[in-house]
Amino acid sequence: MWRRPFIKLSPPQLLIVVFIFFGLLGTLLLKLPVSTTESITLVDALFTATSAMTVTGLAVVDTGTAYTLFGQIVILFLIQVGGIGIMTFAVLIFIMLGKKIGFQERLILQQALNQTSVGGIILLVRRIIIFSFLIEGIAVLLLSYRWIPEYGWWDGFYYSVFHAISAFNNAGFSIWSDSLMQYVGDPVVNIVISFLFIIGGIGFTVLTDLWYTKEFRKLTLHTKIMLFGTLGINVLAMFVFFVLEYFNPDTIGNFTLIDKLWASYFQAVTTRTAGFNSIDIGSMETASIIWTLLLMFIGAGSTSTGGGIKLTTFIIIILAVNTFIKGKHEIVILKRSIHQNYVIKALAISTISILFIFFSLFILTITEQADFLLLLFEVISAFGTVGLSMGITGDLTDIGKCVIVFIMLLGKLGPLTLAYSLAKPKPAKVRYPNEDLLTG
Repeated sequence: MWRRPFIKLSPPQLLIVVFIFFGLLGTLLLKLPVSTTESITLVDALFTATSAMTVTGLAVVDTGTAYTLFGQIVILFLIQVGGIGIMTFAVLIFIMLGKKIGFQERLILQQALNQTSVGGIILLVRRIIIFSFLIEGIAVLLLSYRWIPEYGWWDGFYYSVFHAISAFNNAGFSIWSDSLMQYVGDPVVNIVISFLFIIGGIGFTVLTDLWYTKEFRKLTLHTKIMLFGTLGINVLAMFVFFVLEYFNPDTIGNFTLIDKLWASYFQAVTTRTAGFNSIDIGSMETASIIWTLLLMFIGAGSTSTGGGIKLTTFIIIILAVNTFIKGKHEIVILKRSIHQNYVIKALAISTISILFIFFSLFILTITEQADFLLLLFEVISAFGTVGLSMGITGDLTDIGKCVIVFIMLLGKLGPLTLAYSLAKPKPAKVRYPNEDLLTG
């Protein structure tokens, strides 16, 4: 499939190199005069390309006015490739050309899609491509029904395509500078857009399992946890936003009850990586902002278009804590036990993520003149590839923008991918005696 490089790279290292290559290619395309209505800096082009490739949605310039149709199509292409996966598209091309996909390439796909084995990986890729284009196509039709009467055939259809791809890939890019605030109480826009990023956020593994498994009891444990976890956290988040923002005149305080419910629902589900907003994020109550930080840090599901530490990682940590407190030695959920290796992996992901967030925030507090909470929100939004902002993205210094670029890459590729690329795992050949250590 691909020629063996002179410098042998591990799958995580090659994945990072490919991501950087396409990010730089996107940067050069966005820097072309044909891509923008006015000149933008190289750093701004890099920021936009990275934000699109990592399906984050943070923007230093207004997407609808700063970029021409060509520039917007470049952004849309980067979103689609970044959301579904660069390696997935590479496999699609080679399948169409009738080329054989070797074991090394399957290992890269396994790393890219966060799978536990290479078995069935090509079948999963085929299903990812089919599901993605099918769902996006249906969404375009539904949004066109809403927007063509309002904007005309060409603009209405283009807006539908742009927002369908952006929403399904959890990118959060919008043609409009206020995102979807003008449609805060619109049922069609709320339902279609939220359906897209919820489906994209639960993960392709879950989608294929649901499609091909006819009985609920035969679904995998991962699918069941994702379904119950997503439903539970979304309902809880909606209730929290509704209560905290109910009397806030700058967000939903002046809305009708129905619009308050729509706004609370949309804000609850968009926070875990989608990046669209139907209310002013910077005007939310401090408690709502703190709650949003938690949701952004948790993120979406594994093998999804979203970022964060992932919902299953968060659930495993909570289950492990609960198991320890109860004095048990085995983590059990839905009559299935979870191996200790997954607990260690969950702790590693969370710890590495927190450390990177801490050091990035430390640098930003030195380089930027902004409140601590605003910087923290920006960093966690970038890590979760969410794209929500409290309004400081465009005011960041070049150093600050580069820091956010790095965090967006970390959030998309995953902290363990970066860690594995720096230090190749080696199995232990020697076992040592145990000794007690005081903790807590």
